[in-house]
Amino acid sequence: MLTMVYRIRHYLEKRGYYVCSRLAERLGMRAKNVRLFFIYVSFATLGVGFAVYLTLAFWLRLKDLIYTKRTSVFDL
Repeated sequence: MLTMVYRIRHYLEKRGYYVCSRLAERLGMRAKNVRLFFIYVSFATLGVGFAVYLTLAFWLRLKDLIYTKRTSVFDL
């Protein structure tokens, strides 16, 4: 079972690092810098998505507080 996990890990590392290596080669950079860039971007976008989610939740809550549904005409 453990050897199968190592094989899968080796396969994914080989294919994943190959993409970064080719991209770095094309840009004339070191592959290590390209990998670090992808790691930093993935953390940054996760935080941005969460911030957008909280902002939208706040706006919807605010809208519900301001525009309450009126049950009859006489509530105006």
